[in-house]
Amino acid sequence: MVERGEIVWRPSESRAAGTRLAEFAQGQTYEQLHKWSVESPELFWAKVWQFCGVVGERGERILARTESAVDPAHGFIGTRFFPDARLSVVENFLNRSGGDEALVAIAEDGRRDSRSWDELRTRVASLATAFLNTSVGEGDRVVAWLPNSIEVIETMLAAASIGAVFSSCSPDFGAQGVLDRFSQIEPKVLVATDSYIYGGKQFDCLERLRVIQKGLPSLKKTLVVSHPRDPASSEFENYEKFLATGSNNPTAPRRFKFDHPWYVLYSSGTTGVPKCIVHRTGGVLLQHLKEHQLHCDIRRDDRVLYFTTTGWMMWNWLVSVLASGATAILYDGSPSYPTINRLFDIVDAERVTLLGTSAKFIDSARKSDARPVATNRLDSLRTICSTGSPLAPDGFGWIYENVGESLHLASISGGTDLCACFVGGDPTSAVYAGEIQRPCLGMDTDVVDASAASLKESFNTAGELVCRNPFPSMPLGFWGDGTSGLPSPDTPGPKFRAAYFEKFAGMWSHGDFASWSARGGMTIHGRSDTTLNPGGVRIGTAEIYRVVEQHPDVLESIVFGQDFENDVRIVLALKLRERVALTETLIGDLKQRIRLACTPRHVPAVVVGVPDLPRTRSNKLVELAVADAVNGREVRNIEAIANPEAIGAIVAALKRV
Repeated sequence: MVERGEIVWRPSESRAAGTRLAEFAQGQTYEQLHKWSVESPELFWAKVWQFCGVVGERGERILARTESAVDPAHGFIGTRFFPDARLSVVENFLNRSGGDEALVAIAEDGRRDSRSWDELRTRVASLATAFLNTSVGEGDRVVAWLPNSIEVIETMLAAASIGAVFSSCSPDFGAQGVLDRFSQIEPKVLVATDSYIYGGKQFDCLERLRVIQKGLPSLKKTLVVSHPRDPASSEFENYEKFLATGSNNPTAPRRFKFDHPWYVLYSSGTTGVPKCIVHRTGGVLLQHLKEHQLHCDIRRDDRVLYFTTTGWMMWNWLVSVLASGATAILYDGSPSYPTINRLFDIVDAERVTLLGTSAKFIDSARKSDARPVATNRLDSLRTICSTGSPLAPDGFGWIYENVGESLHLASISGGTDLCACFVGGDPTSAVYAGEIQRPCLGMDTDVVDASAASLKESFNTAGELVCRNPFPSMPLGFWGDGTSGLPSPDTPGPKFRAAYFEKFAGMWSHGDFASWSARGGMTIHGRSDTTLNPGGVRIGTAEIYRVVEQHPDVLESIVFGQDFENDVRIVLALKLRERVALTETLIGDLKQRIRLACTPRHVPAVVVGVPDLPRTRSNKLVELAVADAVNGREVRNIEAIANPEAIGAIVAALKRV
């Protein structure tokens, strides 16, 4: 048993001094460096640009503030970083040449593929030409429904090369889940897979692909990556053959403004279809370079494996390691198939230096009694990152006892909303069990109470996670929020403002509960809103509601997250039609419908029946109040609830499970 706050690792003096962070800090302590980074943002971000090796025209101005800085968002929306800069993602990602591996892809069934730096550059240039020949241009959308493979990175880079906007979903998404996302942004090209493997089973994707293609009338091309490479069906155009059409006239990457749109990621969809979050090129690139090199000590020639799907922002984070001259190791499949040691076996085989995973995986490995330190060499590994959900103190202890006592364990936390981190690792200082080490450089991260007062001196008191200063990767806005499509960086719409700036004036409000420790670290306690977070994957309730309430036996439902065994499990509470019983058959039917329409991650762990559901006096269901009550927190605004006894009924029903 490891106690929260117990020291579990301290770097040697020589190791700390040899980090990229120590080189950047030039003798300052982390506390001094962080203070300077938020008080002198122009100097700090200019130094990050130079130190991390950004390729491009920086321009003279580092920050520009417009008159809109006096609006209720208090300077966030009115602040522009590097307003005169021009850069290319491709130039930054492919700043190396030669035959060394840039990408390695490993499938669950053991297939291994790779691209050298030169091969990747050539293929991206050919694919960019093929896109141009399909009338894809600046601002158009290219989307991928692919596993974590080399082709999805080639697609993203080829799109970025010509200024197109990229978005992706993993192939375990159902057709409706894909359409809920992609249909909003009207893509011209879809690159998809014909199948994928997970947990020893192969899943065919062609039936769902036909539905997706039909639901996207904006498409000019649907390309399929086939396994094996020669598809049995010619129903869809083959990705490799399409790429080859551009090989005779490869396109050089073009430079765009710092705020040019790069990615569309998706919110959790708690009140409707997921919101399309549009991310800017320079801001995300700069944040990732900072986090990789300074917080995670990633260097040229390192080999980085982060277990992720293409539907999670950690995929975007992973592929950016190319910009630091590191090799990205891509794994697609179950992290515990055929055994829980699978990721550690890849670490040895591929000489991985940084392994990234989730708190859920670490907890599963701990409960399985695995001891990789006894079965694997792991001598290449310097850093382990954990994110997605809070890592419990015992998880910290398991890493140092069973993986390696010399490893830097960097627990990190941020979000899809910024495609970056608010808090993260510090390879120059001690790691304490249950705590994230530091607020990230350049991010004035804080925890506040309901009146917006800082809790920095109120150690271990939970409050709302906020950021007090503008940061480069603040998204451009939401797609279609007050506009017909791409948002403007100067005038993001009302939904965007409400999502992040309505709760606390002058601060970015992130929707997480957190607390400070006496050591300057932070603990994330989970979501403070209605977003679900099982296994660290954020899921919106609206997608589940749309499926459940189509069932003829369901009158109403409410979905919420329950803290359970160092994770969050999804609970579905149902009010059924009169004389309908909640049978195992009905529960199985609902779970199968959710699995097919959404993803396996959306399937509730527990389903209970109740006579009534709690609602406000204006007749709105109160997910947040139920989640608070079930998780032992004070129920907020209980006076606004018309039937609070219904909350007690749900709590009682869960106790009987």
